[in-house]
Amino acid sequence: MSSPGTPTSPILEPGRPGGPGRSDPYRLGRRSSASLVALFLLIALGALSTIVGLPYVVMKPGPITNTLGRLSGKDLITVSGARTYPTEGALDFTTVRVSGGPGFRVTIWDVLRGKLDPNEEVVDEQLYFPKGVTDKQVEEESTAEMIDSQQEAIAVAIRATGQKVTTHTVIAQVAKDAPSAALLRAGDEVLAVDGTSVDGPDTIRKVVSTHKAGDTVTLKLLRDGRTIEVPVKTRASDGRVTVGVFLGVKFQFPFDVKIDAGNVGGPSAGTMFALGVYDRLTPGALTGGKKIAGTGTIDATGKVGPIGGIRQKLVGARDGGAKFFLAPADNCNEVVGHVPDGLTVVRIGTFDEARKSVEAIAAGKAASLPTCTK
Repeated sequence: MSSPGTPTSPILEPGRPGGPGRSDPYRLGRRSSASLVALFLLIALGALSTIVGLPYVVMKPGPITNTLGRLSGKDLITVSGARTYPTEGALDFTTVRVSGGPGFRVTIWDVLRGKLDPNEEVVDEQLYFPKGVTDKQVEEESTAEMIDSQQEAIAVAIRATGQKVTTHTVIAQVAKDAPSAALLRAGDEVLAVDGTSVDGPDTIRKVVSTHKAGDTVTLKLLRDGRTIEVPVKTRASDGRVTVGVFLGVKFQFPFDVKIDAGNVGGPSAGTMFALGVYDRLTPGALTGGKKIAGTGTIDATGKVGPIGGIRQKLVGARDGGAKFFLAPADNCNEVVGHVPDGLTVVRIGTFDEARKSVEAIAAGKAASLPTCTK
């Protein structure tokens, strides 16, 4: 019995803190503990999914850029030493945003979004980037491809105006394990092979291919302003006979043309560059004021080649306001069934076809142009 006014202590049941009807705020039941563990694992897995990189790349529609316009306050195409003409409309080159690849991480969430978005595409990383290549090597190769693409586009456009462009075939790189690597230098211009004058890399390849591995081929070179003859050994490589060099082309233009595409790399804008340069060098607006987008590599002969990411480029063109799209003929199998509403796709295989297609669009005759079909 307690005396009046004296506070009483609660009766506690031995062995059960808090007594009957009470719980210990510091103790969790089995169900609560399991929930906490599950929550912790979920958080850990969520964090891990944003850290672990997957061997895929996600391709998304990129922006379009008018080759006839300005970039960072400067004309994208500038010409010095030749007459140019005002123009209008747009000849847009298209791009693809690529997430992933060497030096960049693609998470499971990126892949899931890419799978669910019909405008995106998830592909195996090695389809675009060889195993072991670094992000620096990718950037260097992409930049080199862009430079080559621009030079070939300029050559095609100038020739299309009827002016002469001189071509020089050069050794771009000598393989370290080439049989005669010590005798050859990057930058050597190849004038003749076994007495046959060279008018392009194909001439060298054809003559060398007539030999067996281990034979000697005589190259006539222009090095540091003087002509020399160098005997080099051939070797077998991937089923072909070569001398272990990578060939390139340098052009001698009658005037100076520069293309500044910003930080975009790769060769796929070549066709649109060629059209842009041609439009600058010829009277009148080639487009008739219309907005035309497109893509495609181009070589010095004017042949238009296929590119990657055509579906994303179609979407990017539509989103950028283009009504017409020039697509390489070799990409048609990827175009069919994937043309966005409101966009007309025209099939092209050469620069001449591309130019005539733009002229037809300008004249309101796009309906007669070839399209991609099954």
